[in-house]
Amino acid sequence: MASGLQMDQETALELVKKGATLLLLDVPQFTIFGIDTQMFSVGPLFKGIKMIPPGPHFVYYRPANKEGNEFSPTVGFFITTSYSEVVVRRWNCQEECLVKISEDEECSYAEAVKRFEFDGQLGPYALDHFGEWKRLSSYITNSTIERLEPTGGDITIAYESELADEVPKTAMEIQLVEQFRSSKFSSSTSDKLHKQTCYYTLIPQIVKHKNISREELTALNLDKTQLLETILLKDFKGAEDLLLAELQFAFVAFMMGQSLQAFFQWKALVSLFLSCTEAPLQTRSRLFSKFIEVIYWQLKHGFQKQRRNSAAEDKKILAFLDDAWFSKDTFLYRLCKDFFPLVLQAPVIDGDLLTWTRKLKTLLEHIFGWDFEDSALDVMREYGDEFSPVVVPPDEAMPVED
Repeated sequence: MASGLQMDQETALELVKKGATLLLLDVPQFTIFGIDTQMFSVGPLFKGIKMIPPGPHFVYYRPANKEGNEFSPTVGFFITTSYSEVVVRRWNCQEECLVKISEDEECSYAEAVKRFEFDGQLGPYALDHFGEWKRLSSYITNSTIERLEPTGGDITIAYESELADEVPKTAMEIQLVEQFRSSKFSSSTSDKLHKQTCYYTLIPQIVKHKNISREELTALNLDKTQLLETILLKDFKGAEDLLLAELQFAFVAFMMGQSLQAFFQWKALVSLFLSCTEAPLQTRSRLFSKFIEVIYWQLKHGFQKQRRNSAAEDKKILAFLDDAWFSKDTFLYRLCKDFFPLVLQAPVIDGDLLTWTRKLKTLLEHIFGWDFEDSALDVMREYGDEFSPVVVPPDEAMPVED
């Protein structure tokens, strides 16, 4: 795997010394392996990646059979690297996954890496892709990873059997569920490991509250600003960037890690933001500017079909989105259709929010050919919409705190 950057030998040596190394022992040939936005098929000499920049990264892989034509579900995990750090994992043949090794072994291998004993078997991190990864992970920190990652660190749809039993709502969700049900993990591993899922923040789809009128309850569901404020204060102590970090974590986990749980969380967070009317215009304009920028880069990256890796494409590995993931009958179109006029037609609006909203609208129109001038009522009558405004009976209670 070439880095894509031309550099002299002295510069390359300096990057090898200062960059982190991910040493992967005994990974079978034909395994699909990825780090951040880069993905390829493992060859017989592969021992890992060198020249990794410091910061958070997402590592993911799909085990293959001996012929290299059948694959198990994707398994992924986050790591946070520092300068010159060596992270070591070994392939467990019985479980078909990467596992940690003892501290003594890791120290021994780290010294060998620093003596360049593995240098010829380490592929360089593609530094020309790092800017793209930074845009997808700009708010993720080590604290984010520690708070959200499952016990053991591995994120995979193979551990999400309970979610797979739910009724799928979109073509994309059906696709992920079918991947789970057709995998060899679906009847064995998942039964004992399904609890090893991420610790995402609970985002109620419907706001419920006791002791208020039906009209007030309906208003809370039409504008979810109060729910957003409650979540920010209760779960994030008012730190907006932590909520954005979870949004990025979930996107990476579902797009690269193929996690159904992560998709549901990303969908819930995007729906929460786009269902607010007061917050973007008055109380949280800066947060919404950053939110729109985050999902702009997510969707822009996800639909860059021309950049699909050939090895992965041949094996039908879903590392990028396709049109089936977001069709016009799902939440994104309906919510954006309501949100765009709110911002674009506001008499007074934050300049950054206006700029990024225009860019997102143009991107979605270009990607899907969506016409946001269609009647929203016609769309809902034709398709139905799980995220359409609802009237909630006042005796139902999952309270949003005042």
